Amino acid sequence: MRGVGVTPVQESSYLGDNGTLPDNEHIESFFTDLRDTHVSGVGVKETSYYPYLSNLLNVIGKKLKPRVRCIIHPRSIGAGLPDGALITADQKSKVDDPLADGLIPSRGVVEIKAPNEDVQTVVGSEQVAKYLTKYGLVVVTNLRQFVIVARVQGQPTQLEAFTIAPSEKAFWKLIGNPRKLTEAIGDSFNEYLTRVLLQAAPLTAPKEVAWFLASYARDAKARIEGRADLPGLATLRTALEEALGLKFTGEDGEHFFRSSLVQTLFYGVFSAWVLWCKRPTTGPKDKFNWHEAAWSLHVPMIKTLFEQLATPSKLQSLGLEEVLNWTQTALNRVERPAFFSNFEEHHAVQYFYEPFLAAYDPVLRKRLGVWFTPPDVVRYMVARIDKVLREQLHVPNGFADPNVFVLDPCCGTGAFLVEVLRQIEATLKANGGDALTAEDIKTAAMERVFGFELLPAPFVVSHLQLGLLLQNLGAPLSEKLHERVGVYLTNALTGWNPPTGSKQKLMFPEMEEERDAAELVKRDKTILVVLGNPPYYAFAGVSPEEEQGLVEPYKEGLASEWKIRKYNLDELYVRFLRLAERRIAEMSKRGIVCYISSYSYLSDPSFVVVRKRLCEEFNYAWLDCLNGDSRETGKLTPEGNPDPSVFSTEYNREGIRLGTSVGLFAKTGGNEPVTVRYREFWGTDKRAALLKTLENADTFDAQ
Repeated sequence: MRGVGVTPVQESSYLGDNGTLPDNEHIESFFTDLRDTHVSGVGVKETSYYPYLSNLLNVIGKKLKPRVRCIIHPRSIGAGLPDGALITADQKSKVDDPLADGLIPSRGVVEIKAPNEDVQTVVGSEQVAKYLTKYGLVVVTNLRQFVIVARVQGQPTQLEAFTIAPSEKAFWKLIGNPRKLTEAIGDSFNEYLTRVLLQAAPLTAPKEVAWFLASYARDAKARIEGRADLPGLATLRTALEEALGLKFTGEDGEHFFRSSLVQTLFYGVFSAWVLWCKRPTTGPKDKFNWHEAAWSLHVPMIKTLFEQLATPSKLQSLGLEEVLNWTQTALNRVERPAFFSNFEEHHAVQYFYEPFLAAYDPVLRKRLGVWFTPPDVVRYMVARIDKVLREQLHVPNGFADPNVFVLDPCCGTGAFLVEVLRQIEATLKANGGDALTAEDIKTAAMERVFGFELLPAPFVVSHLQLGLLLQNLGAPLSEKLHERVGVYLTNALTGWNPPTGSKQKLMFPEMEEERDAAELVKRDKTILVVLGNPPYYAFAGVSPEEEQGLVEPYKEGLASEWKIRKYNLDELYVRFLRLAERRIAEMSKRGIVCYISSYSYLSDPSFVVVRKRLCEEFNYAWLDCLNGDSRETGKLTPEGNPDPSVFSTEYNREGIRLGTSVGLFAKTGGNEPVTVRYREFWGTDKRAALLKTLENADTFDAQ
């Protein structure tokens, strides 16, 4: 699980109830109908094909909210007779004909020509110009090519295009095998036509914007996947492998690498757009330009990644400039006041990230375990740590004490870091904070509240989120002073010990700077709190020996002393648990570890040495078992009632299959024997129950 804390925001969405699109059977049927009519020789080369395109658009439009319909040969309302009209189900009319009262089709009109005609000639025709004046948007197609034409700032502008075949002869040859053609382009064609039907739709909700960006990102990923002739990417791959100390191996590793880069590029554009919107000089009619965007986010390494991916020479070889132009157009369509009223910076950055990744690459999302850490859980964990800092470690101001150094070693998009900074803000205000409070919080974000992240895309998001938090507090990061928050792109499980030989020189100095800054935190900072939501699953690559050897202490004596010869300590969270134990118990000699993770270490025989070590190394252990396991309990309470995962939310009802727990371990630096407190939470309201316990004087004694 990656820590991505958020609560779903109730908002409208045109993506349907489950946010999915229909499969590609309708695409194959469209190609089959075209082929059969052409082969029969009895059809008319243009109008005979109209019903097939209308049926195709209606199948896709039926899944949207509101539903979109294509009406062939609509009545004229003063600009000639377009071949089709795209209307939504909420367009009302007094009679059965939706256009009887002269209603303008809300999603534009369609101009259909035969495959032998040149689509660009049609785009530039006087007839299309008239349609644009009346309807604002025209979809022009000769069945093998599609072009969206719209009025942008009063001027006719070609937007997105899709080509099935460059010539009529090639088109009919491809259409001859509908199944093969569908397998080759079905997904991208389906996506394009969906965007056609949504091109004139209002863009107001974060989920809607996330879908558009994910759709364009999928197009971009398709353009670079399967291409071996990309020397620029090979260079960047080597640089990242060196910077992170990892190897992207095999087909899965290559997919992970390219998919992650595309995510980073599109999240960089999105982040630049958010920051551009927040500038005091940005007016309501100004237009965002990705070419001129300041993408650094105060992080030189990310600027380097963007420059390698998005400079004109690189983009031309990757074929991404066109897709980024489409993305720019979509962002300029966003109704900014409505969007930002839902886009609450304290949590909605993550809310935007998860649906983006779910739509962009659901397989990668599942393998990486990118799920929301519900904000209730994040708030509970941070509040509990603050209480233990004050009461057991005798730090009166908790997180607000300038000597409390904090690390989230798998920070994802920064949910826990944001909550820690908010806890600091609350304490400073309760202590009578003055005008310098915001600057104190910025100092904490830069110098003692740290996050490590392996994936470039959530790394970008975490910087965006923390930067927005500081901006809203009135203490923005200064680009002139090269200020940045303490979140680093690094492999958290390596680099804690100095190299045996000379330090490796990296390909890009910015990546070397990032690595050195992260290692400074790992080796020189006295971390007092390690917290977060460690991932279950590793990425597709080869881990270095240092990382693989982390859990060796947890295997000592399993066979000889405990007679356990079959054990499973391979889950990635176990490495993060050992990392935190070593960091606090062996290096700092005092402090707190608090993770939400799989609950397997609480009772599984494989973890007997883990439990023994935790009891020996720490003075206090508070264990909140959150249950919700599909294997052991079938996600049922002892009474047989539903017991969902604590990660189940209205947006992500599935949650995760494994049972989870919050473990908080404190080492005081004294010699008092370990005190272990354990309790269980069941049912559908366990998150609320967790928060409720914070109201008690002693949350565990009250149980």
